[in-house]
Amino acid sequence: MRISHIVDNLNRGGLERVVIDLAKAQSAAGHDCQVICLYDAGSLAGELAGTGVPVIACGKRDGIDLRAIRRLRRALSAQRTDVLHSHNGIPHYHAVAAALGLGVRCVVNTRHGMGAGIRASRRDWLVKQSMRLTDAAVAVSEAAGEKLVESGVVSRGKLRIVPNGIHTGPFRERDHDARRRLVQSLGLAPATRLVGFVGRLNWAKNLETMVAAFARVRARHDDVALVIAGEGEERSSIEAAIAQEGIGDCTFLLGDRADVPQLLPAFTLFAMSSISEGYSIALLEACASALPIVATDVGGNAEIVADGVNGLVVPARDPVAFANALETILSDTARAAEMGRAGRAWLLSNATFEVMSARYMDVYANKGA
Repeated sequence: MRISHIVDNLNRGGLERVVIDLAKAQSAAGHDCQVICLYDAGSLAGELAGTGVPVIACGKRDGIDLRAIRRLRRALSAQRTDVLHSHNGIPHYHAVAAALGLGVRCVVNTRHGMGAGIRASRRDWLVKQSMRLTDAAVAVSEAAGEKLVESGVVSRGKLRIVPNGIHTGPFRERDHDARRRLVQSLGLAPATRLVGFVGRLNWAKNLETMVAAFARVRARHDDVALVIAGEGEERSSIEAAIAQEGIGDCTFLLGDRADVPQLLPAFTLFAMSSISEGYSIALLEACASALPIVATDVGGNAEIVADGVNGLVVPARDPVAFANALETILSDTARAAEMGRAGRAWLLSNATFEVMSARYMDVYANKGA
């Protein structure tokens, strides 16, 4: 097959990780694969160098940019694309427009988040219209799929559920030695326990709730610290929340990290305070690292974290409930270890990259049927 993936860009994030891994695997399996970035190539594009997967940047500018659409069309035409696989809404309607008349056999769109629904705007109208020329609309969780159908974006007949999956090889189980090394590098006492988060610092992660919850935990336990790895536009707001709570001496913003598989085993538990989430790669990576999890009950989180089994699920925007869940896990090391093992076992059976990749190839081969 000749497969084109169309994305905004390849900056660091869960969507981008899925696309890079899919493109690598599809190319290695003998398919002619390319990634087309609507805007710039992005910071992770170099990962595809030397793999035989070209990355093409269309350089889209704000507003309607016909030059970017022409570049996209040339890339599809030059490859003689069989399968057009777009990721999220804006790349999708640009790709559908660019592909008109090119004879693309199968058009697939994956929505990697919960989606905003259909509003009275040109962009949302374009997304909905482009779905008429789409063979399969993929949601990454049952919750996201139901929202897409209910909002009128997707007909139920075109909807497919393909949960995200990850390569498990790089991830090691929770490791006390790794924790001690990280604790030492942060200048903390050797016995300090670490509440950890990895992800983009954006509105959807609602890290102010996590900060407020952690402040309540810290007021009762002086042997715990909060570690936040990631970068994003909400960094200054998070720094302000940390300062307001007076926990700057035990809260660490590590910035963007390329060593997440090595970082995760150092955490005592993983925390996710999102108010919107599709099917979190970060939660899957936490499972792979055998970490007990506290997550909010939004999107596909409860499809990954079974409450009371591999973690605790709490309401969104509720720092008191979040703090209580953190303390529950921190107070029972045996139960925490059992939760971590349960999460890793579930992941290995249900959410590996191999499972996800096979499901996508089935969608392609059957034209969404």
